[in-house]
Amino acid sequence: MSPKKIHPPVTKPVRVFLLGAGQRPEVLAEAERLRPIIEQHAQIVCTDFTGSEDLSNIEGDLAIVLGGDGSILRAARQMGPKQIPVVAVNLGKLGFLANMLADELPNVLRSFSNEGFSIIEHLMFECRVLRGGKEIVRQLGLNEVVIHTGSPFNLIDIDLYVDSEPVTTYSCDGLMVSTPVGSTAHSLAAGGPILRNSLQAFVILPLNPHALTMRPVIDSADRVYEMAVERPNVGTSVVVDGRLVCQMQPGDRVRVERAAARFKLVAGLGHTYYRTLREKLGWGGRLKFNGGKQ
Repeated sequence: MSPKKIHPPVTKPVRVFLLGAGQRPEVLAEAERLRPIIEQHAQIVCTDFTGSEDLSNIEGDLAIVLGGDGSILRAARQMGPKQIPVVAVNLGKLGFLANMLADELPNVLRSFSNEGFSIIEHLMFECRVLRGGKEIVRQLGLNEVVIHTGSPFNLIDIDLYVDSEPVTTYSCDGLMVSTPVGSTAHSLAAGGPILRNSLQAFVILPLNPHALTMRPVIDSADRVYEMAVERPNVGTSVVVDGRLVCQMQPGDRVRVERAAARFKLVAGLGHTYYRTLREKLGWGGRLKFNGGKQ
């Protein structure tokens, strides 16, 4: 099933969130430059460059995020279960999600009000940490959940269950459950596979496992994944989308499953899946052979 959908035009005045990483001076400068351009087409109902606003309590039609993928992850977290389409303007370095240039913004805003626009929906997950059978943390995420070994950085044993069925025990530096979006982020850096964004699947990836047979596994997003650590290190922790959510105690269980919410990214004109991989991963080169030698 294709994740791309056509969103009908918004006939009422378009309500916009203007978001970004305020600790970066270039983001604030670009926001000031773009503000009058945005206001020609839309009403800015919220401006937040601190990440402190609960956007789920504010009515909006479109979120414009200035920065890189980190800023987009923060915006998705702020919106919570009430996800609205996101225009991601790349002011960062790599930017798999931040797929537009600032110069494309006027055309995007015009299409939002006139002919409609394409959005790409991405799988999100819900992470819960259970302690003594009681939920102590619940966090919505877009990229990945990681159990990190932490100080004193000894290997830890992590038990994996899928739909309550025991799978295996990893002896490793950590264990990651990643979405297709996250497969080009931390998971890729850790040696995981790249998943097309339309796949409804998770990657289970052990970090530096003790056994060479412990390889990444891809399974359906319709299943429930649970990880248990009976003997964590002092610093063993649960991290969601790069943010520490809690320190683990003996017997804690981390449950990951598909969220009802879906992240909605406005598709840029000509920004195809493989074009993005070519540009972001440097796949545009060509191998040359000469007499059998590269």
